[in-house]
Amino acid sequence: MAEFTAKDVQNLRQITGAGMMDAKKALTENDGDFEAAKQWLREKGLAKVAKLGDRENAQGSVCVVVDGSVGAIVQLKSETDFSAKAADFISLVQDMTEVVVAKGADALSEMNDELDALKIAKKENIELGTVVRFDAAGDNILDSYLHLQDGRGVNAVLVELNGGTKEIAHDLAVHIAFSKPAYLSRDEVPAEDVERERQALLDITKAEGKPEAAWPKIVEGRINGWYKEQVLLEQQFVRDDKKSITDLLAGATLVRFAQVFIGA
Repeated sequence: MAEFTAKDVQNLRQITGAGMMDAKKALTENDGDFEAAKQWLREKGLAKVAKLGDRENAQGSVCVVVDGSVGAIVQLKSETDFSAKAADFISLVQDMTEVVVAKGADALSEMNDELDALKIAKKENIELGTVVRFDAAGDNILDSYLHLQDGRGVNAVLVELNGGTKEIAHDLAVHIAFSKPAYLSRDEVPAEDVERERQALLDITKAEGKPEAAWPKIVEGRINGWYKEQVLLEQQFVRDDKKSITDLLAGATLVRFAQVFIGA
């Protein structure tokens, strides 16, 4: 069996984050082979983490990056906000997002080792969440907004605008972050969702004892209010409620948007 020193154990601990006894055992089990000991610790750590796979991971962090005509959002999920606020967690989300911008979502497989190392270090069910990539067409404008909480991104928005200005695109991104619309236009709302909501509003109207002749008008008014919650183009601008989103666009066209937020 190859010999190893206390300094070897210390170096292995620093590199892997393992405890002293675990580091010593890893070197013993692998005849002092440093690289084999690192892999042994990694496999043991991943085996422990795998048992956490059914634990809820509703916390995490999001990041958004725009580089010219390409933009991306990446979400990394965790069990606790404590882990998600850590510098190594936030750094990995940033690196992942930059990789998606540069190479595409499939390239995230190149970062599996870094993700595994984070799982082991945090001892949590950490996994990749939503990944979005926009390649803007022609001269379309891309812009974004990231809402931070305790240093981590918790609400990321990406927009693609045809016509208009960078300022308008950014104002739209900020609005979307706070209003959280599910759809761009009324046409995108599934018909079954509309019918379900219409029936619920009708039931409420009936229970209120309103005259039957007034039901259609009341329900229509309420369904329009519901659309304003769901549909971006039906909303008033959050920074100026006298201005609609259509007014804000000023003839430009919002091609698409994406939003990813913690707690969705």
